[in-house]
Amino acid sequence: MKVTLLGPQRRPTLEGVVAALYPEGPIATITAGWQEREGDDAELGRLLASRDVNLRLHARWLDVQERDPEFAAGERRLAGLLGELQDLYLLRLDHALQAVYAVARRGGDRLRPGVLAEAIETVRELDAAHLLRAGALRGEFYQGLAPHDRAVIAGHRAEVAGLLGDAAALVMAGGHVGVLADALHLFNVAAALRCPVIAWSAGAMALAERIVLFHDRSAHGPGHPEIFGSGLSVLHGAVPLPHARARLLLDDTPRMAVFARRFAPARCVLLENGTRLDVGSDGDFPPGARVLATDGHVTTLEAA
Repeated sequence: MKVTLLGPQRRPTLEGVVAALYPEGPIATITAGWQEREGDDAELGRLLASRDVNLRLHARWLDVQERDPEFAAGERRLAGLLGELQDLYLLRLDHALQAVYAVARRGGDRLRPGVLAEAIETVRELDAAHLLRAGALRGEFYQGLAPHDRAVIAGHRAEVAGLLGDAAALVMAGGHVGVLADALHLFNVAAALRCPVIAWSAGAMALAERIVLFHDRSAHGPGHPEIFGSGLSVLHGAVPLPHARARLLLDDTPRMAVFARRFAPARCVLLENGTRLDVGSDGDFPPGARVLATDGHVTTLEAA
């Protein structure tokens, strides 16, 4: 499946990309990450020459909340459990990463590299275990309240699949990545997706196998990058990093080296203003893509 990743769209490049790649046919759009502003998509429609068909995933989720109170109550219980799990994970992650950074700062070239590698591996194992636990909680929930067996959800899934089946491409905007990912999973978008995808910001993050949250420049000081959950797995072997320059301390090479090594072999891909990356069906990123190297520096991929 062809995927095109764009940088932030405050200065839109979407119009030219869609016109060049997919000049005919309806364009499905997902703006669920905008939540209550999901329908405020007039500007997006203009950029798509009024060919847009909004899948209205957030509105569909609200409809499920109203018409299937049993499922809605189950979702609230699940959200509480996932929130508790995330808090416990972050507690352990703080200690594990503090150890990594302490080892990285320590002098000595004989023993330090091996110990640092072990410390980073501990964080990788913690990430993997957290993702498994979160997946198990979701699996238990969906086993007990199977969406495909519930009339309201099944109806919405069928409508979404039909709209995607008619689309020349899918355009996925940003917003709240958690809300977006939940809607994508609930309405089984991955299973219905056959057309190419264009995405940016949270939309790009949600396409990956793992959703990684990151912010080194928050008001409370640098935060730890954290595994939030599973994405659509449309984009393989990548960690998209929207607004990378604004959100990451890219000049702190030891910190960036830990970031890149922690998520390797996935490539940490920078998505800045003006970025356009056409990822082939083989999952390879094109020459010119900017990524975090395992030495902590930003590097540009070259042609094979």
